[in-house]
Amino acid sequence: MSFARQFASKIFSGRTVLRRYSSHAANKYLVTPKEANELVQSQGAVILDSTWFMPNSPRNAAKEFQSKRIPQARFFDLDAVASPHELGLKHMIPPPRVFADACEKFGISPATPVIIYDVHGVFSSPRGLFTFRTFNHDKSVILDGGLPRWEAEGLPVETSEPVTPTAVDYPTPEFNAKAIRSYEQMLANFTGKDTPDELVLDARPKSRWLGADPEPRPEIRAGHMPGSVSLQFSLFLQKNNVNGKEFTTYLPPDKIREALIGAVGEERAQAIIDGKLPVITSCGSGMTAAIVWLGLRQLGVKDISLYDESWTGYAMRESSPVVTGE
Repeated sequence: MSFARQFASKIFSGRTVLRRYSSHAANKYLVTPKEANELVQSQGAVILDSTWFMPNSPRNAAKEFQSKRIPQARFFDLDAVASPHELGLKHMIPPPRVFADACEKFGISPATPVIIYDVHGVFSSPRGLFTFRTFNHDKSVILDGGLPRWEAEGLPVETSEPVTPTAVDYPTPEFNAKAIRSYEQMLANFTGKDTPDELVLDARPKSRWLGADPEPRPEIRAGHMPGSVSLQFSLFLQKNNVNGKEFTTYLPPDKIREALIGAVGEERAQAIIDGKLPVITSCGSGMTAAIVWLGLRQLGVKDISLYDESWTGYAMRESSPVVTGE
């Protein structure tokens, strides 16, 4: 049984069957700690820690990885495996060869199953998955609940020196250009139009979308793009506290759909699910936009892309139209 089919065959308990999507789709993208452990044992899956913290956080992802990790994990530095940007933006999608070189260093071949986690539960792991899927490495999933859920369920961690994997070959992959939107494409999406061609879903907190709260970087203007809709990333997640470990996981697909309806209305939500209304996800810097991207993927949404620069890149350009309020 193929990797994708193996997880597509699973069923969320208590799911609601809704038009034109199945909760089976979620399991092409998410695994539990037990499933992740089984994949490592049976298929030689490689585990990557893609933890990322906000720039103003005192925490350091690389140092925390050095001190504790899932056994045999490698550290996937999202800011390092990236493209340079004219505005100095971080964690932009890397060039194909940079991605391939990182995979070679990790001991990952195109046939290797990959499991990505973070220390939050679900925060930066979807961005890691988005990177792999953008280069058509479809044997990739996230560990839903991350390291804290792994520990909460009694699985072992590693505190010794991290493993140095044996390098393998990874040919330069094909880049899925449809997965990413540029600044020019974002402008073209709404300029001179009453209704944008693609609906922009903004994953930032709604207060920032409204322009009521300032951006984390003081030089960045507050507000949102014309025609965009607020869909805060946290609406797709649930908080958990298990055995003293706190972490986030994705909501079941029926609850994700409810959150989508709450943001865009039932008619547009169904059009998105049916593939009749293409969407672009955006956020502050391209990180939490991937949480919304992955949530929609779990509903079976295929016509979806991500604005890599997101609000920071957009608002840094003085000529960009900015809207405040509803």
